[in-house]
Amino acid sequence: MHILLTNDDGVFAPGLRALRKELQRLGEVTVIAPAMEQSGVGHSITLLTPLVVKQVDEDDGTTLGWMVEGSPADSVKLAICELMPRPPDLIVSGINAGSNAGINVLYSGTVAAAIEGAFFKITSVAVSLELAEHFDYPHAARHATRVIERILAHKPPNGSLFNVNLPAHSRGEPKGVRVVPMGVGRYGEGFERRQDPRGRTYYWMTYTPPFHLEGPETDVTSLCEGYITVTPLHFDLTRYDLIPEVSGWDWNGATAPAPPSSDS
Repeated sequence: MHILLTNDDGVFAPGLRALRKELQRLGEVTVIAPAMEQSGVGHSITLLTPLVVKQVDEDDGTTLGWMVEGSPADSVKLAICELMPRPPDLIVSGINAGSNAGINVLYSGTVAAAIEGAFFKITSVAVSLELAEHFDYPHAARHATRVIERILAHKPPNGSLFNVNLPAHSRGEPKGVRVVPMGVGRYGEGFERRQDPRGRTYYWMTYTPPFHLEGPETDVTSLCEGYITVTPLHFDLTRYDLIPEVSGWDWNGATAPAPPSSDS
């Protein structure tokens, strides 16, 4: 098996190195990842500037892979279209420093890299580790690789897409694996208002992930309970349930009347 390994924390991130070591048990691993951290960039791609690519070597002189001065999605596109002799059999993105559960899936460069792989009809897995004071990446990588092995054992269709989140080591050994939907509630977000030395106001985004959360079983609640979560995803945003209704609207009639003015 030939595996493409990428991330959004950058090619030198410890989570990527730990996961590479474990994935080598499954096959040949090629690393093609952003040169710098790209957290929160979502599915952005580079259109207006060149994409510079450099080879990255290990301390012993062996080739680790390539770093791309672009986004996670850029890295996967370049890997498949230019840098690899043939498309990989599997794409893995991670391990991200911090969970990508709930609505964070929409912002995540880690998940976007996996989505890009699914665009190319390649089975892709995003892997993230819950935020903690200390990250135990080797421990998380072992669990993540076992989950990936179970996914592959069931031979999912080409282009299948999975989002895996691992609980922080501080929660103890994972209680098991839960296959759960993505949570859609908002939590832990805010802004801190500050002033710079010249008296100008600016805002710094804050984020406090939940350590305990009740509600319907989702990736967020299960992670808080100490479970590894697996969420099958797809990138088709179509509301198929609304297509019959919206198709029945009068699309040839006059435009809707303007709302009445406030002084009428």
